[in-house]
Amino acid sequence: MIWGDERDRLSLQYGKRERYIVRMDINKQVSDAMITAAKAKDKETLSALRMIKSALHNREIDLKDQFGEQETLQVLSSMIKQRKDSVEQFKQGGRLELAAKEAREIEVIQGFMPQQLSEEDLHAQIEQAVEEAGATSIRDMGNVMKLLMPRVTGRADGKAVGEAVKARLS
Repeated sequence: MIWGDERDRLSLQYGKRERYIVRMDINKQVSDAMITAAKAKDKETLSALRMIKSALHNREIDLKDQFGEQETLQVLSSMIKQRKDSVEQFKQGGRLELAAKEAREIEVIQGFMPQQLSEEDLHAQIEQAVEEAGATSIRDMGNVMKLLMPRVTGRADGKAVGEAVKARLS
């Protein structure tokens, strides 16, 4: 799997945020990162990688032959969303050590996501989807989102996309 300018990156690094995007599918990337983390004795990263591998495997079993890049990005996006919610809840409950653990897991998961869209690129995608759908009011938001989400899944936060579309159509 190759995303944008990252097609030539072949390194796996820990300690600072590094993209794990290389010339192979995400399952292979996760397996390779697990080996690297195990050799480095990085228990937190290894735990997060095992969780990713398990979630992808479970989703693959659920969908059987229909599992592809889009579904993989959806799984990773939902894992990030769950952890963001957990971070909020842990912070509200005063459990900062658990919030930090969840935040670290978010970093590891995001390492397997494609580069996030810039604000300008997102607005350009929204304008294109609005044009294609022929949307004129907020009532057409569902049609716009239906066209837009497959294009931006994994590259933009769904909640932020929904809010931007709503603002554009209002």
